[in-house]
Amino acid sequence: MNICLVVYGFGDMEIERKDWMSILAKSTAAEVDALWSVLANRPEYTFLRSPEIGGVMVRGRMGATGDAFNLGEMTVTRCSVQLVTDEVGHGYVQGRDRNHAERAAVVDALLQGPRQQEILDQIVTPLVQSQAQRKSEKLRKAAATKVDFFTLVRGED
Repeated sequence: MNICLVVYGFGDMEIERKDWMSILAKSTAAEVDALWSVLANRPEYTFLRSPEIGGVMVRGRMGATGDAFNLGEMTVTRCSVQLVTDEVGHGYVQGRDRNHAERAAVVDALLQGPRQQEILDQIVTPLVQSQAQRKSEKLRKAAATKVDFFTLVRGED
């Protein structure tokens, strides 16, 4: 399922389910809570898997081509819900915030139903803008610390 998401100032981007799940997972709980609180007609749902906290092993590769190695463990919270309209959503977030995982799962389910465009406009687009702004700020701060090294060539004696 590909959807074209238009984010003001960031152009068009093609968005799939894996993309919006990533956006929800990378957002802060406060951002999701703020957008959730203004959402009209919140859906009714039941838990397929109530929010639960666990750990996952994070793996890495040197230079993205070397052999995989275990980097360490990370705490995650997951949740699965089913809307009364039968859409099923899943939420996986870093950390121990059960509400964040639950809301991510509900938003995932809503994005698979008839309210898709509304949820893209009211929740996903602001989250994309917020993440882009954070990234831009981080790049700006990093650029401010950049040191330009140069070699001074002296004339031949």
